Amino acid sequence: MLYWSVVFLVISIIAAILGFSGIAGAAASIAKVLFVVFLAACVLMAVFGTWVASHIFGRR
Repeated sequence: MLYWSVVFLVISIIAAILGFSGIAGAAASIAKVLFVVFLAACVLMAVFGTWVASHIFGRR
C-alpha cells in the first residue's frame, strides 16, 4: 500500500511538472488517502500485536 502511495505521488509530481493540474491533483489526493490508510493499518497492527503478545507471554 505504501508502494502505491509513492507511485501516485510520483505520478502527481510528473503531471504537475508537465502542467496537467487536474491529473496531478487527483493523483495527489489518491496518494494522501492511501498513505493515511497505510498509517492506520500500521498503528492497528502494532496495537493488536502488542495485545496478542501480552496475552501469550503474560503481563510483566
